[in-house]
Amino acid sequence: MPSLSTNQAFQTRRRALKAYRARRSLRLRPKMSPALRKFLMAFLLIVCPLLFAHVAQACTPNCGQASSDGPLKPVMGIDLGTTYSVVGVMKDGKLHIVPNEKGTLITPSYVAMTDQGRVVGDLAKEAAALDPKNTIFDIKRLIGRDFSDENVQTLIPHFPFRVVEQAGRPAVKIGKQILTPEEISASILIKLKDMAENYIGEHIEDAVITVPAYFNDAQRTATRDAATIAGLNVLRLVNEPTAASLAYGLGRNDDYYQERNVLVFDLGGGTFDVSVLVIDEGVFEVMSTAGNTNLGGEDFDQRIIDHTLANFQKATGAIISKSSPAMSKLKSEVERVKKALSSETSATIDIKGFHMGESLSETLTRAKFEALNEDLFLQTLEPVKQALNDAKMKISDIDDIVLVGGSTRIPYVRKMLHDYFGKSPMANINPDEAVAMGAIIQGCVIMDCPGVQSVLMMDVNPLTLGIETDGGIMAPIIKRGTSIPTNRRQVFSTTVDNQETVRIRVFEGESRSTKDNNELGEFLLSGIPAAPKGVPQIEVEFERDSNGILLVHAAEHGAGISASVTIKDSGRLSLDEIDCMVDAAAAQKHVKTGPKFVSSDFAQNGDSNGGPVKWEHGEL
Repeated sequence: MPSLSTNQAFQTRRRALKAYRARRSLRLRPKMSPALRKFLMAFLLIVCPLLFAHVAQACTPNCGQASSDGPLKPVMGIDLGTTYSVVGVMKDGKLHIVPNEKGTLITPSYVAMTDQGRVVGDLAKEAAALDPKNTIFDIKRLIGRDFSDENVQTLIPHFPFRVVEQAGRPAVKIGKQILTPEEISASILIKLKDMAENYIGEHIEDAVITVPAYFNDAQRTATRDAATIAGLNVLRLVNEPTAASLAYGLGRNDDYYQERNVLVFDLGGGTFDVSVLVIDEGVFEVMSTAGNTNLGGEDFDQRIIDHTLANFQKATGAIISKSSPAMSKLKSEVERVKKALSSETSATIDIKGFHMGESLSETLTRAKFEALNEDLFLQTLEPVKQALNDAKMKISDIDDIVLVGGSTRIPYVRKMLHDYFGKSPMANINPDEAVAMGAIIQGCVIMDCPGVQSVLMMDVNPLTLGIETDGGIMAPIIKRGTSIPTNRRQVFSTTVDNQETVRIRVFEGESRSTKDNNELGEFLLSGIPAAPKGVPQIEVEFERDSNGILLVHAAEHGAGISASVTIKDSGRLSLDEIDCMVDAAAAQKHVKTGPKFVSSDFAQNGDSNGGPVKWEHGEL
């Protein structure tokens, strides 16, 4: 294959990045001439946006540019959340968050399997109270993970639906039907796509989708696969805090071109991210990112559920199954009470006929809620400290704090950040809508939509990438915090005489030992000429693209041999499996009215569109 360095889009993007950094460095020098300052300002405001538009076209040839025989294709921005999802579009020259059939701007990330088909969103969440075993939620916490992952094993006991192992990955079993997390996420994406199309009255296939900044390669790739199953063309995967910063930048108006250091604190339903950015004259440069993909509002809810159940069981002696309708009712009621405590000092969990004729009524104070979750709240400060340290910034260097995610409405969280930074977070950003708004801004930039300010967005690699060397030692190639897109090269050699083949194992993580890091994949480089150990020169090159997807290339130039792989671990769906799921999704009936809940026949025989499907994953 051609050398990665010949990738025109990649090189153009890198030149724009270098020009911006050179301009920033020069601008800080006190003796810069006025003429030079004007030249650099003109370069950034005129040339860089043109370069960025060129890159967008090069990276996505069919990204939606107006053709000679048709208008500009529409694009949507999607915040695919753990508990709720949001979709935005451009309509009549303005950015819009699309309401669902209930008129709300956030749609529950729930999928219910009924005897009529799949139900998604609010209706599915309502179905959970009556048929919890056949209603799926929190699938974002499973996507792209190994079944043996400690976090997956911790989650499984809390799910009312059945999670099984499928080729080393978690999957959901409903009756005889086995559904992968990608298929379930695709159902949510189809719902959002339908909402957007109904809103603007046009077909849409191009989308920008956001992911947590700390999502690893497997999770990002699985998200793209879900979009493919849903019939979407993904223009870009954007980190959620970075997308939120675009919405923040759009709202700055008069001081849009004034340099600001911004910390984005993104605490959602199931994940937590922190990013530190420098925003200057339309350039959004991520300096660092940190987070925890297993911390969010669902964890706060679980603390309340455990506390409430313990009190109820102590009073009644009842033992309640996780799959009982009572548990689903409690989960819904706890979420309501948690939200109420953001504005009230107390709220009552009240469920008539909760279990075996016994009602549940318990008042929860805000102070008790905070006491139950204080350790989790304080855990969020560690990634904040890490992000500041990686960005080489002090607390006093941060100009603005942007809050994203519904959990940032919790008063304790806001007070904690105020006490830590000595200033209040920004109040003019909607925590629920900011990420989707940023995604549609990025989509419009790629599409060159009229009326949208040009921006240059530069994100970073969240985790160190490298290969395993002799003794199980990690050799870093792209370090954490490196701006992407990027490529890096390093030369290695053989460890034994006359070695003809090397196995290149790719890892991500911060440990010196590969056993403590996450393996992304492996491939072989064969045909190395016989030589003493240490003589062959094997060059390994990593390229990480703007979506965070990794390509690894290895070559022994003396013999003229090479091998490469776009990293996909053995648990990823194959192209044939994705094609089958695309066809199944197209045929699958998505119910848009009140569901008839799953019958015993459905639970035994699979759905009405052809019965159970089990996917066998191939080798790498």
